[in-house]
Amino acid sequence: MGRKLDPANKVKRGPGRKAKKQQGAETELAKFFTEGDHDVLYFKISCRKIYLHVFVYKILSLFLFHMQLLPIERAAKKEKKLKKTMALDEDDDDEEDDDDDDDDDEDAKASDSDMDEQDTVQANIDEMDTFRLPGAEEREKEGLLPLDLKTIHQRIKDNVDVLCNFSTKREPGKDRSDYLSLLKKDLCTYYSYNTFLIQKLMDLFPLSELVDFLEANEIHRPVTIRTNTLKTRRRDLAQALINRGVNLDPLGKWSKVGLVIYDSSVPIGATPEYLAGHYMLQGASSFLPVMALSPQEGESVLDMSSAPGGKTTYIAQLMRNTGVIVANDANAERLKSVVGNIHRLGVTNTVVCNYDGRQFPKVMGGFDRVLLDAPCSGTGVIAKDPAVKTSKDEADIQRSAHLQKELILSAIDSVNADSPSGGYLIYCTCSIMVEENEWVVDYALKKRNVKLVPTGLDFGNEGFTRFKERRFHPTLRLTRRFYPHSHNMDGFFVAKLKKFSNIIPTVPAEKGKSKKDIPAGPKKAKIPKMDGKTKKGSEAKKPAVKTADDTKPLKAEKKEGSRFEKKQGKKRKTPREAKNRMGKNKFRKLKHMLQKQERE
Repeated sequence: MGRKLDPANKVKRGPGRKAKKQQGAETELAKFFTEGDHDVLYFKISCRKIYLHVFVYKILSLFLFHMQLLPIERAAKKEKKLKKTMALDEDDDDEEDDDDDDDDDEDAKASDSDMDEQDTVQANIDEMDTFRLPGAEEREKEGLLPLDLKTIHQRIKDNVDVLCNFSTKREPGKDRSDYLSLLKKDLCTYYSYNTFLIQKLMDLFPLSELVDFLEANEIHRPVTIRTNTLKTRRRDLAQALINRGVNLDPLGKWSKVGLVIYDSSVPIGATPEYLAGHYMLQGASSFLPVMALSPQEGESVLDMSSAPGGKTTYIAQLMRNTGVIVANDANAERLKSVVGNIHRLGVTNTVVCNYDGRQFPKVMGGFDRVLLDAPCSGTGVIAKDPAVKTSKDEADIQRSAHLQKELILSAIDSVNADSPSGGYLIYCTCSIMVEENEWVVDYALKKRNVKLVPTGLDFGNEGFTRFKERRFHPTLRLTRRFYPHSHNMDGFFVAKLKKFSNIIPTVPAEKGKSKKDIPAGPKKAKIPKMDGKTKKGSEAKKPAVKTADDTKPLKAEKKEGSRFEKKQGKKRKTPREAKNRMGKNKFRKLKHMLQKQERE
């Protein structure tokens, strides 16, 4: 049944099949040596394996070192050897006393040759680093071949570097517009934006900051939650979530109720704490407008665009369920989430309504504070909605800006300027476009009796007071802008307005002047002007009597007026004439009545 193993007898085993095949490798390795290497790395065939391994390692390292030399370095070494041989031939006649000097000279020459090698290598690197615009043929090839995103990304970096140091690094004979057009095309290709939005962002950000903004939009913002202080404290909530396997930290020094969640072993939107209303899932940027509004206890507050209810419940939390909050939204479907969050978080001072914000002053007014989170193009939340990259154009921006102008005027009209503690309006958007932010606020400053005041937020970039050809009111520097790459939150804009008069400034249009030519200013009432004198009541309604002398200048004014004014100048029938005019049916009835009377 097989041989028995005797552990006492140790059988000597010879070299294996692999070792036998490798015999004679030492003779092959000897071919790689020079004469100097034999003296340093001499070995015997009968040496032990450890010495053989060390020897092989050294030989391979030397071989790889020689293989890694650049052609320039090899040429420099050859020149160095030639210089040495030339120096030896010239110094053959010298005595041995000058050996020390010769050694010093050789060391100096060796150092010079090393410097030459470094200079040549550095020059080669500089030539490789210089950025050159691709020609027409190269661009045609790029259109045919598949895209190499690494090459495009490197070209973007090099192009931005050249544009930031244009005077020193530009290619001769090339304009800045050539570099900008190539950069725009590469950014659209690499980050998947349309040309319109990339141009807008290039106008908005410096080129050194533009790439950081685009990179930040590719990364999702951290998940943040807001503690509901109506039911719990942040410390207790954090401890309860940590016990459930949630990794979190405080949001920052600027917020006392925010928490950042890095990872979690349980779904954040389905924990018992969430269902009990201890916290609300809310973006960090949504904290800012409510903090700027700073509602006080017992006030009446309007949230004109309240869905899904994060800001509304935060206002109720700061007011400690006192006073009255009117949560309005134009979309009835979105109000369902507002109602659900209000019940879950234990808010009891809120009334929910569904009206168009532009018509809200006709419904209700006289609020102490109003919060308007206006609908916008969403260019600040591209990380959440990547469809914005390609779906927005100039018409969308102008459409949003027009709606925002209407909403901000109705929001101002809903504020009570005589409020003892309020009279404030917060205007905010999740957009970074100037047309939707500074332009809208500047429009409101011209149309209503309001002024900008500090938002109370310690961080954020100042708003623009000038952008391209536009010039805005100097107080717009009090507004605040927030960017993903700077503040690690969604792009956001916050402005705080103070209403100082309930009178709506209006000026009637005069003949021969358009509305643009009339300066805006406060007026107590609409009073028509005639011949430099004002008339009130019934006197203002009576038409002016024309004399013979006044007919000629009036005709000249009619010719210079607009089409609308010409139509107004046509004679129309007065109400009395219209009443006296008898229709055909009345005439027939009267005729029949007279005929009956004659027969009787």
